[in-house]
Amino acid sequence: MNYLPIFLDIKGKTAKVIGGGGIAARKADLLLKAGARVVVIAPETHGEMTRKIEDGELEWVERGYQSGDLEDAVLVIAATDDAATNEQVAADANALKIPCNVVDNPKLCSFIMPSIINRDPVQIAVSTGGSSPVLARLIRTRLESCTPSAYGKLARLVEQYRDQVKQTFTRVEERRKFWESILEGPVAEHVFAGRDADARELLEKLIDEAKADPEYQGEVYLVGAGPGDPDLLTFRALRLMQKADVIVYDRLVSQPIMDLVRRDAERIYAGKERANHAIPQESINQLLVRLAKEGKRVLRLKGGDNFIFGRGGEEIAELIDEGVPFQVVPGITAASGCTTYAGIPLTHRDFAQACTFVTGHLKDGSSDLNWPMLSHAHQTVVFYMGLNNVGAICENLKAHGRDAKTPAALIEKGTTPEQRVFIGDLDSLPALVDENNVRAPTLIVVGEVVELHKKLSWYKPGKEIK
Repeated sequence: MNYLPIFLDIKGKTAKVIGGGGIAARKADLLLKAGARVVVIAPETHGEMTRKIEDGELEWVERGYQSGDLEDAVLVIAATDDAATNEQVAADANALKIPCNVVDNPKLCSFIMPSIINRDPVQIAVSTGGSSPVLARLIRTRLESCTPSAYGKLARLVEQYRDQVKQTFTRVEERRKFWESILEGPVAEHVFAGRDADARELLEKLIDEAKADPEYQGEVYLVGAGPGDPDLLTFRALRLMQKADVIVYDRLVSQPIMDLVRRDAERIYAGKERANHAIPQESINQLLVRLAKEGKRVLRLKGGDNFIFGRGGEEIAELIDEGVPFQVVPGITAASGCTTYAGIPLTHRDFAQACTFVTGHLKDGSSDLNWPMLSHAHQTVVFYMGLNNVGAICENLKAHGRDAKTPAALIEKGTTPEQRVFIGDLDSLPALVDENNVRAPTLIVVGEVVELHKKLSWYKPGKEIK
């Protein structure tokens, strides 16, 4: 993090803008909205800046910048078209330890101006650290479209009842859960619909009916995190990830996805590797039940999809038996996501009319699969968790009729910046694993569609062996 994001209270304090053009006028306008006393120093002004001066919104010192002009300022913005003046302003500000922003010159800035979404008193600031103000504005535009304008009204309503709620709920956790129920429930919906009086009446009723030690019903969210790229998460998955009190996550959940979960949530690692389970599956099932019965919102976050080799069925069966509420959010399974990023269609009318997903090892650790069925031509077979058995997989397919030159692929860490794709056939695939030190998570894809990778490959962050 190159900058510390903070919000400054400058109401009634002196802020100075050096420059009288359009950019300087926009910066002065932001300072005015924050309640500052704005002083503009410039030999001449133009357009909007002139109008603001004529309307008495700000003060104008009609001359060029001079050392000593910053003595009474709490911050300064330099927005002239003269590089030497901007550099002098920055040097003087640094000497006085006054925050300074030099427009379009991050190296001279001690603070930067973010792109702002204003839902007063709610404010959202977006910054790229000065590297791309245009990108910051694009991000702001997207956030604007999904941030209701009534959030400001909702925040002001909540502020009026903070002390009353604090007296009712003495514990921080109780207050947090109460306010979450308000901000995500009917009170908020009344505000969004413009029914302010109804919102206030309902909020007062809920506070009056509340008791000091309420019992909150827990819930479990089984969320598929997809194959690794955080952009492949669903909106619903992201919303629940940011609500949960506890995160129970697997080894295959990528770090960029973990970075999106609620920052203060408790995190419990339940990863599984071959013959090495951090927490046995039966214990995970019981853990989800216990945490939910403690009133917590539990996020069970799994790589890929919960119901495709994810044991989601086992987990919700336990939740159903114990009467624990739950939600299931599908994720993009690795076979679909990784082959797409590798440019390998799972089906194609000229090559494959069927597709089969297979786990590389069964519950008892064996690999006793239906090899005659898997060896049929004109189909794509995707093996999950089969890297350790790649030699046996290839030999069994050949032994049951699949041609030794059938195209096959290894997709390591698919959809991530570390993705590697290795193309061979049933004869050469085991050697590719050893020669290239291929590691899990890796999918094995067998079928004529693998040949299409040569033409259709579009995502190329890493090395590809063909």
